This record gives sequence, structure tokens and C-alpha cells, in this order.
Amino acid sequence: MNKTELPPVTLQPLGPCDLPVAVAVHAACFDPAWSEKSMAEITAMPGTFGFLAMAGAEPVGLALILALGKEAEILTLGVLPAVRRRGIGRLLLAACADRLARGGGAKLMLEVAQDNVAAQALYRATDFVEAGRRVGYYRRAAGTAVDAILLARVIDSSLEANEGDSAKPGQ
Repeated sequence: MNKTELPPVTLQPLGPCDLPVAVAVHAACFDPAWSEKSMAEITAMPGTFGFLAMAGAEPVGLALILALGKEAEILTLGVLPAVRRRGIGRLLLAACADRLARGGGAKLMLEVAQDNVAAQALYRATDFVEAGRRVGYYRRAAGTAVDAILLARVIDSSLEANEGDSAKPGQ
């Protein structure tokens, strides 16, 4: 798929038959990539769901989320390098947030590498705020370590109000 032409992008739920495709998309987006066995184990965990972004019949992106109670974590979100900066990441994030909100989710979290400036810009533009760091969390192929920035986004504003109330002294 060349950079100038992109059919309309649609999302489809990630199912067990999509694992080889999800592994291939992940490998094109990340180093090191997850194996099919790892992807199968992760997608089999209770509370896990995902989406494949499709441009026509071609997979172009992936999101995988683990939802536990009111909180959820984006385990991976990637868009093929050739089609980045076209709104596919935003589309995946919006679908994840919508599904979480419909299921009673309140907070969405993720980790992003400190050197992944483009991803950080996407997350900050979609209301994620820094919630912490993990020093040396990611290992690059060259053996260098990169910090993980922890980001969080409130999905349900009632959680934010409840958390603020419980933190008041004397209550």
C-alpha cells in the first residue's frame, strides 16, 4: 500500500482467527515483536479485547486492551509506519474508549517509550496525562534502555470526582 492512497479505514474486533494478522502488524510496528504464542496467551486473558484497523482488505493497525473492573490498560497500539499520521491511531483509541465507557470503564492507562515522541503526541492530544515513569523499562535491540512514561486518561468523569472526594482530609 503506497503512502498516497489509502482506502477508507474500518475497525473490526480482534478474534482468535486474526492472531497471525495481529502478530504481523505488531512485528511491523515494534521491535521486539510478540510471538503468535504470546499474542494468543494475552488475547485469551479474561477482560482482553482488541481491534484491527483495516484499509480495505489490508490490516494497517492494531489495539489490544486489558480491562479489569473500572480500569483498563492498552497493552499495545500500533499503526503501520507507511500509514501513520492519518488518524488511524486516533480511530483505534476512540474505539477503545467507547467500548470501555459502554462497559462501565472509568480509566484507561498505557506505557509509552520516552523516545517515541510521535506516540506521546497522539496520547497527549487525546487527553492522556503523565502518571509516572518506569526507568529503563524498554530494552532496544542495541542493548540500550529507555524509560517508559505511564499515561492515564479518565473515561468516566465520576471516577475523578470520587477519587478527589476520598482524598479530602477528615472524611
